[in-house]
Amino acid sequence: MIVSVNPYTAEEIARFEMHTDAQVDAALDQAVQAQKAWRTTSFAERAKLVRAIGTVLRARKSAFGRLITAEMGKPIAEAEAEVEKCALNCDFYAEHASEFLADDVIGSSATDSRVVFDPLGVVLAVMPWNYPFWQYFRFAAPAFMAGNGAVLKHANNVPQCAQAIADIVAEAGAPAGLHQTLFIPSSKVERIIADDRIAAVTLTGSTEVGAIVAAQAGKALKKQVLELGGSDPFIVLADADVAAAAEVAVKARFINVGQSCVNAKRFIIEEAVADAFVDAFCANVAKLKIGDPMEPGTNIGPMARADLRATLHDQVERSVAAGATLRAGGAFVEGPGFTYAPTILDHVTPQMAAFNEETFGPAAAIIRVGSPEEAIACANDTEFGLGAALWTRDTQKAAVLARQIDAGAVFINGMVASDPRLPFGGIKRSGYGRELGSYGIREFTNTKTVWTGPAR
Repeated sequence: MIVSVNPYTAEEIARFEMHTDAQVDAALDQAVQAQKAWRTTSFAERAKLVRAIGTVLRARKSAFGRLITAEMGKPIAEAEAEVEKCALNCDFYAEHASEFLADDVIGSSATDSRVVFDPLGVVLAVMPWNYPFWQYFRFAAPAFMAGNGAVLKHANNVPQCAQAIADIVAEAGAPAGLHQTLFIPSSKVERIIADDRIAAVTLTGSTEVGAIVAAQAGKALKKQVLELGGSDPFIVLADADVAAAAEVAVKARFINVGQSCVNAKRFIIEEAVADAFVDAFCANVAKLKIGDPMEPGTNIGPMARADLRATLHDQVERSVAAGATLRAGGAFVEGPGFTYAPTILDHVTPQMAAFNEETFGPAAAIIRVGSPEEAIACANDTEFGLGAALWTRDTQKAAVLARQIDAGAVFINGMVASDPRLPFGGIKRSGYGRELGSYGIREFTNTKTVWTGPAR
């Protein structure tokens, strides 16, 4: 049994029966048959479906937003924005997929040589709870446009969102079976990865789970895209616009209640402006409204689960015990759910949990450094490499420093965010492969060389 719990009230809101092995097998058979037909369709036909998915999302954005908030606690304004972003993603790929997957002609006068991009087949998507709609549709829109089918194994604390996704795709007019939602325990994922009916695997989740899935997919020789954990640096140099950086830093850390792989987590500040930044940051954080995530003005709702809150609190306590200065928060918020106060730790050093572990919740670590060179070294002193932000008024210097940061993306004078137009993914223990943009849509295609000589 899969149980959905409201993280703000701690009340059970829904239950779902697990699929049996026979039901899983039937779903995989249906997905394969649907994909075999789907791969022969034109880009125009595929675009009709993907645009229709976007239309369904927009038509019931408010209802889907409330569903997301009820299941994982995201503030309602952010939940509705997530649904809208999914729709925008659908629009983008419906418009640009044919361009991204056009044959790459490498010809000569005597022969025709080209690279074509064929669909791989049915892709297993193992998805997390923190962006329950976006993480799936980020993958599914390009996958459908490339001619693939999809099987979704969602996080088991968002089963209503998983069912809603299946309903959305069906309502948009997808061929029966092209999308399948499976309600199964994590222990059964390995069996599905190994199944010959699955061509590839995409996972967004923790580094620990990513390593397990990578091993399972590697054993089965299946293509994988892994978007895993992060401990993103937010670097503020002495010549930065400190007020602007401190304002953006609040959103960069506390959006989605700090539960995102690309939240800024380590704020690396050049000493000359550190006091000014920390004072402004603390003042801005103090303005955040904590409360019911269904209320439009709420900025900080609950964390998604009790165990996640307990883990974050342990990291905060261990960091303070090791010498960090607690400037704000550091405690549970009274109430039945899983809310944690927005927390700021100053004078964090590399030996502390808040520096060397991923903090997946509303806690910010301030690290003070003496120079840009030390800032870059500090930013790279992590097992992760997903995103990074760099603040400086000197854009020429920024361009040089950005190339020295170990990350899949560097945002200069802004916060890291995913964008359908830009490739998204990490290095090191943040995973491999890319989603989004022209690079992402090709991940689940067979890059095939076709050589044609003169007719004989």
